[in-house]
Amino acid sequence: MRIGIITLPLNTNYGGILQAYALQTVLERLQGGHQVTVFDKNRFYRSSWKKDIFSYPVRFIQKYVLGWQKSIRWEVEWRKNETIMGQYTEPFINKYIHRKYCEDLSSLNANDYDAFVVGSDQIWRPMFYPKISDAYLKFAEGWAIKRIAYAPSFGTNNWEYSDEQTKECGRLLKMFDKVSVREKEGVSLCKKYFNVDAVHVLDPTMLLTSEDYEKLFRLANTPKHKGSLMTYVLDSTDSITRMIDEISNSNGWTVFETNAKIMDSNAPIEERVQRPVEEWLRGFYDAEFVVTDSFHACVFSILFNKPFLVVGNKSRGMSRIESLLSLFGLESRIVYDNTNLSLNKIDWNHVNNKLTELRKESMKMFDILI
Repeated sequence: MRIGIITLPLNTNYGGILQAYALQTVLERLQGGHQVTVFDKNRFYRSSWKKDIFSYPVRFIQKYVLGWQKSIRWEVEWRKNETIMGQYTEPFINKYIHRKYCEDLSSLNANDYDAFVVGSDQIWRPMFYPKISDAYLKFAEGWAIKRIAYAPSFGTNNWEYSDEQTKECGRLLKMFDKVSVREKEGVSLCKKYFNVDAVHVLDPTMLLTSEDYEKLFRLANTPKHKGSLMTYVLDSTDSITRMIDEISNSNGWTVFETNAKIMDSNAPIEERVQRPVEEWLRGFYDAEFVVTDSFHACVFSILFNKPFLVVGNKSRGMSRIESLLSLFGLESRIVYDNTNLSLNKIDWNHVNNKLTELRKESMKMFDILI
């Protein structure tokens, strides 16, 4: 089969890159063999003056309602620096992901594809995917294809669709052969607003094993990290720094960071360059312990069986992380300050058995492609 994947634009985000890679890999390994294409687009693309006009209400909400300190000036600066910041992540994308740039999906030909898979990541969140109807395959309406939603995320418990978007996307989703979501809250949202029954599945990165990811950094000859306490913190604060210092000092662990200051426009450009994907993956392999506030860092800590703490970051939303950890009984790994640092041992036998079970159930979403 010729299968297209519709996901968020690929850039410097490790989780976004690896979920696309994992989903592509899983589809290619299915019985029968499939030709898989991941569709990518410029994150700032607007094809007409109308889209420029309609983008202003979105930006107003982002800045004044959601508190995002971003502007047109920020966007221009990001465009200028993105190539530099992604100089080490882009080679991974080019090497491993079968990417095709397509700014207008309606330009695709119906005869070129047998199936489309939508997912994963927050592709069902309008602020991240403004032409939201494309995330429900509006461009392919009327095509004789298989339609699967695999682990898309709304990114929040709150409903962010307009009435018109709710009506249109609900109509389109009812045409899908299989519908799943990444968070358990997404099951409720699909039922409440679309009247569609969805299945709760694993993030696609968890459909592969730690051995699959180890092969990637072995092939890249990635050197061992000099440290044992890995930190991957997207929104650092003084409180988090004190927490890391306390864990490091009390256990005699040397800290090593695995993220750049990519979102800090005030940082020197050399400090904003994202490190290679393989180097990030190797961090989980080398670490004795992980401290993070990232969903996908929790995922890879689980895959590599590394004890971890995740710092609650309510501004980014906690539903994704809470949903993930609840699958494995790991809710106690969430902390909001350094007064209750859970360094208790994790029952990895239980976690791994549960992961095997959930993988089997999640893979059923692709039965119609075999």
